[in-house]
Formats: sequence, C-alpha cells, structure tokens
Amino acid sequence: MEIFIIVLVMLVLIGVSNVLYRYIPFVPVPLIQIALGAVIAVIPIGFHLHLEPELFFILFIAPLLYNDGRNTPRDELWRLRAPILLLSVGLVFATVVVVGYTIHWMIPTIPIAAAFGLAAILSPTDAVAVGALAGRIQLPKSLMRLLEGEALMNDASGLVAFKFAIAAAMTGVFSLQKATFSFIVIAVGGLLVGAVLAFLIIGIRQLLRRAGLEDETMHMLLQLVTPFLLYLIAEELGVSGILAAVAGGIVHAIEDDRVDHSMPRLKAVSVNTWSVILFILNGLVFVILGLQIPQVTSVIFKDPAFNNGVVIGYAIVIFVLLLVLRFVWTFLFTWFGKDKLSLKVIVLTTVSGVRGAVTLAGAFSIPLVLNNNDPFPQRDLIIFLAAFIILLSLLSASILLPLIAKKRIVADESEKAHEEREWQMKVMGAAIRHLERVTHEANEEAIESVIAEYRRMILELEMRENQNRPLPRRRQQELEMRIVALDIERKYVNEQLENGSISEKHADFYYKMLDQIELILANRLHLWRMVLKGLLSKVKANFTSAGRKLAFSEADIATLRGLRLQCSEAVLEEMDARCQPDTKDDPTECVTAYYHQIIKRMKAMPVHTKNKTQDFNEARKELHWIAIQAERDEVQTLYEKGTIDRELASNLRRHIRDREAAMYEEDEIG
Repeated sequence: MEIFIIVLVMLVLIGVSNVLYRYIPFVPVPLIQIALGAVIAVIPIGFHLHLEPELFFILFIAPLLYNDGRNTPRDELWRLRAPILLLSVGLVFATVVVVGYTIHWMIPTIPIAAAFGLAAILSPTDAVAVGALAGRIQLPKSLMRLLEGEALMNDASGLVAFKFAIAAAMTGVFSLQKATFSFIVIAVGGLLVGAVLAFLIIGIRQLLRRAGLEDETMHMLLQLVTPFLLYLIAEELGVSGILAAVAGGIVHAIEDDRVDHSMPRLKAVSVNTWSVILFILNGLVFVILGLQIPQVTSVIFKDPAFNNGVVIGYAIVIFVLLLVLRFVWTFLFTWFGKDKLSLKVIVLTTVSGVRGAVTLAGAFSIPLVLNNNDPFPQRDLIIFLAAFIILLSLLSASILLPLIAKKRIVADESEKAHEEREWQMKVMGAAIRHLERVTHEANEEAIESVIAEYRRMILELEMRENQNRPLPRRRQQELEMRIVALDIERKYVNEQLENGSISEKHADFYYKMLDQIELILANRLHLWRMVLKGLLSKVKANFTSAGRKLAFSEADIATLRGLRLQCSEAVLEEMDARCQPDTKDDPTECVTAYYHQIIKRMKAMPVHTKNKTQDFNEARKELHWIAIQAERDEVQTLYEKGTIDRELASNLRRHIRDREAAMYEEDEIG
C-alpha cells in the first residue's frame, strides 16, 4: 500500500509540474519536477523512496531509449555518425581519464579506480533533460540530432566504463587490454542482440497478422513489452541492455514506416499510447531524482568529517572541468573535421551536455563494501558530487541556453498579424489531420462535415490574408463586448418569455447555451465566477424539472433557430447605438461582424435541410470537441518547443475559444 501511495503522489506531482509550467514557462519542467520531488522528500511525513538502480534502468531507461531509437531519424544518425561516435565514445573515455585523475588529485581519499568510476558516471548526457530544456529556446535541428544521437550511445559507453572502474576498485586489479576487448564485445553484442530480437518480434507480429489476429490492443501490448524483453535478454547474455533497447527501437522504426499504410489504426493507437507512457516516465525520472537529492545532500552536510564549503567547491571545479573538456573536444573536432561549426554552436553543444537520472542511478549502484568487506571508500561523497553536478548542469543549461540561443523577433504589427493568421491556419490544419486519423466507417459522414467546416474557416483566413486586413488589436475590449452581447441576448430572451412569445423550456435551453458560451469565452478574471455559476445551475437543476434531459421536435428546433435570429438582430440593433464610427479599431465591429455571420448562416440553412439523425448530431459534437482539443494540443506543443512565444500562444488560444463558442452554438440549435 505504501508503494502505491508513493507512486500516486509522484503522478500527482507530474500533473502539478505541468500546470506550474504554464504559469512559469521560463523554468524548465525537469527543474520544477525535481523541486517538487525535493519538497515532498523534506516534508516530515515519512515519505521515502529507495532507488533500486537495476529496476530504475529497466523500468525507465530501457523504454525511453527504445522510443528515442524509434523516433530519431536514421538518415540523420548515419550522417552524423562521426561526431556522435566522437562525443559518445571518444569524449566519454577522455572524461574518464582527465576528470578521473583530477578528482583523485583533488580528493586523495577517493582511490584512482573509484575516481575513474565517478568520472565515468558523469560522462553520459541525458537526452530527456536536453530535449526538455532545449524545447523552449529552439536549438538548431542539427545540434539537437547530434545531442540525441550522443545521448543514445553514451549511456552505454559511460556505464560500461563505470562498471570496469568499480570492478577495479572492488578487486584492485585492472587490465586495459581486457577492458577494451570487453567494451567492444559488450557494445557490439548489445547492438546485435537488440537488432536480432527486434527482427524476431517483428516476425512474430507478422505471423499473427497473417493468422488474422490484427487486434490493435494485442499488437500494442507486444510493442510495450518489447523494450523490457530486449534489455533483460541482452543483460542475461552479458551485453549492453541499453544499446539493445536503442538498436531494437531503430529496427522497429523501419517496421513502423510500413505499418503506417497497412495498419493505420494501430499507428494512431501506438502514437497516443506511447505519448502518455513517455509523459509519465519522463516526469517520474525527474521527480525520483528530486526525491533522492535531499537524502544525498543531508548525509554529507550533517557529517562533521566534511567541510560543506570545500565539498561544494569540489563539485563546482569538477563541473567546470567537464564543461571545459567538452568545449575543447568539440572545438578540436570541428577544427580538424570537414564541417566547421561556429563558436556559438560549439558553446551551445558544451552547455547542452546536461547530466541526469542515469548519472544518479549509476552512483547509487556503487556497492556498500569492497570484496574484503571494507566500506567502499567515500561512497557518500561520490554520490553527493554526482547529485550536485546534475543540479549544476540543469541550472546552467536552463539559464545559459536561452541567453545564447537566438530569439524570435517580429518586426511590426502587420507582420504580427500576418504571422498570427499563418499559425491559425497551421493549427486548424493539425485539427484536420487529427480528425483524418480517427476516422472510421461509423463516423465518416460526420468527420467529412467537420473537416469541411475547418477547410471553410481556413479559406476565409486565406482570403483575409490576401486582402491584408489587420487583425483587431483591442483583444480585451472585444472580449468584453462579446460578454455584453450575451447579456443583450439574455435580456431579449427574458422579454420574450414574459410576453409569452416563447415557452419556459425554450428559454431555459437558451439561457443554458448562453452560460456555456460565456464560460468558453471567459478570461481568467471571469472564469471562476462562471464555473461557480455553472455548478450552482447544476445543483438547481437536480431539484427542478430543468434537470431532466429536454427532447426537441422539429418545431422546437425551428423556434430556437428563430429566437437565435431575433437575438442576433437585437444585438446588432444595440451595437449600432454603441458604435463609434470615428474611433479606430472600434471593438463593436468584431461583434457585429460575428452576429452578421450568424444571421447569414441561419438564413442559408433552412430547417428542412437539418434532417440528420441524432447519432450524426452527437458524432458532430464529439468530433468538434476532439478537433478543438487537437488545436489546443498543437498550440501547447508549439509553445513548449519554443516555435511560438507566449503572446502568440495566448492569441491562438483566444481564436480557438472563439471557434469553440461558434461550434457550440451551431451544435445546439444549428
């Protein structure tokens, strides 16, 4: 039960971290998750999670690297094979030698073999952390591919070097020739085992399909267990389980290219399932890291044998040495290589070498005692140095990368308007692509209807773009005028109810629709008021006849659509009185244009054409929600990657809210 509660709390922290990130986007998600994990660890509630290194590697590292292998472009990996190998193998061993001797020279109480072990475990970079940090400031694509390829390979080389160094520390015996040969066998063997096993699993899947077993759930289960099987079998054979997972991911990427055409539904299920799993695993890695740091640091800080300032100084010196070595190595490679990199790219490559959870998990795997039953020398200090350097690398990258990387600059208002329209069309295009992926025979007609709406909206934007019409600038004023228009509609409906022109059933339905539209359009100042109002309405509905689902006939629909036309005309009449023709960018213009469009759409579609079934209407409502959510997801993805800034993301979300309100109205009374 305790483990369940711990896992549940960590999952909640992942959700909280992503909510906080929406409000403080300048702080990378990994740092927020580490901070939340550390806070939970220091609260005196008995919350403690023991980090089991072997379980950590198979549960987190194996699936994450398998997925990286599946999604990293193979042609890019091959094109950058030379720099990737130099960084993932050459730099790792250079780090072991240079940093290892330096650590032993600074801290003589750490034996040379143990110093080599610490240097080895500090050499792997963390692809997850790099991606999370780089996403907000949009590193060059070629650099990101290089960093991803390096992280795919250097986990294995760093861990193998660490394994031999710790073995030497345990036994006091080390053979360079034997270690080199073993490294080649372990690395090459891991790649071969992973590739062979992946081909076998693909063969099994193909046999199942030929036998008529094409159930997406079963094939998805095979995908999910694949990285764990690859890792476990490779480790049992004495080769690198990490490289086996990477090789298996690359092989399965080839299979995915073919599945796209033969099993499109499996592809859609796979993408959605893996996105959820990776979201959870990535978050858990950093939350667990945060949970471990207070315990690691407290051991050293409370030990009178250590001077806290001196120990922190050791960590800073080692971290600076890692940066200098990485810079020099990259500079020498570009100096003697064919591809000349600018100084800026070299600095970005240097700072992007973020250490992460693999480093801490490796440090925790150091044995407690030597073969002669003596305590492992300075084990607590080694773990502390590893944890502190992880924090230094994350902090330095999150601070320095945004300062070094190029920011997006927009020249003037007209360019902003042009860019905003372009991104609106791209976001709506993402919604269309998502709808096309979820289409099937049962909802094909409804899908075509919703996609046609989106294409019409995109066409309207293109026409506006061609006319060079600037977007309205008074965003807040426009929103306030929309809320005023809704109040005008409420007032008109109330008048019609009092004079008996409409029934209470029609009025209640229309009021509810207006409340929902206001909730969609509400900004942060109005949101809590609207949510509270909605909750009170639901409570009231439970005790009144309004709580029962209303059934509408064709006559009811005609009455509601007539009422919609009358309300729109009442709003236009009121807005004409408020209009200020001499005022530039009058906010009433946008509201009147919106209601003119409603009237035009209502008159263009008479009631007798609305002969769709209830299932069709329900399918349209559901697809509208799916499309709107796809738009929001696309905006958030673009924002997190740094492709768009916060202001542009906010404007795009406002447009999405407007579309959601319009679609809601159309779904309710057509």
